[in-house]
Amino acid sequence: MKETILQSLAKIEEDFDVKILYAVESGSRAWEFPSKDSDYDVRFIYVHKKEDYLTIDQMGIGKKRDVIELPINDLLDITGWELTKALKLFRKSNPPLMEWLRSGIVYYEAFSTVDKMKELSKEVFAPNSCLHHYLNMASNNFRVCLQGDEFRIKKYFNVLRPVLSAKWIEKYNEFPPLEFPKLVEVLLPEGELKNEIHTLLKRKISGDELDFEPKIDVINEFLNEEISRLREYASTLQVDLPDLTPKLDQLFRDTLKEVWE
Repeated sequence: MKETILQSLAKIEEDFDVKILYAVESGSRAWEFPSKDSDYDVRFIYVHKKEDYLTIDQMGIGKKRDVIELPINDLLDITGWELTKALKLFRKSNPPLMEWLRSGIVYYEAFSTVDKMKELSKEVFAPNSCLHHYLNMASNNFRVCLQGDEFRIKKYFNVLRPVLSAKWIEKYNEFPPLEFPKLVEVLLPEGELKNEIHTLLKRKISGDELDFEPKIDVINEFLNEEISRLREYASTLQVDLPDLTPKLDQLFRDTLKEVWE
């Protein structure tokens, strides 16, 4: 499959006249709970030629799109962000982008840009905004997916992962790892809750994720209590971050020089 992904990325470079800097897996495979029929969620960062930036219209305005999206099929979901878009989101500690930088499945990496972003990631990390992101994700999925008497196994992980990610931020004041089993192992004590989650994880990976099941009270109670508690904690955080714009401007200029000269 990696060869298919690399061929798709090479065609993107040719079709759009760009250079790809970095491409990773961003979905359930990176979270270490894929099902047998899980697709591949490929995310990448790319850069245009220097002259494409030296215009009166910046990227993202009008026809100058700052996103490349291939048509989604049953196997592949491929989306990329243009570098200045990525750096502006990076400056805000954007959680999806921060996850890309921590993916354990890297399909492609060229040039030094992403390594430099990783070096700066601790400086841009904003625990309050990341907490709000994960808690909003957890709350919305909890309300929509887990309020009935039955559920699909897959839906529990759409709430458990962001809740545990938020707990990691609270405990360690750092961006959480992507790997769901690590979150469970480090953050949860031995007992009924952990056992039930391990059982769900095994069933999801084996292909039971779309089966309807009675809700699991110990997990529902944990999620409900943790979302409320973590929201209260997040409301107390006040974090002042340094303005990294000059560093990111220089990183952008250095990238153009490294890639195209």
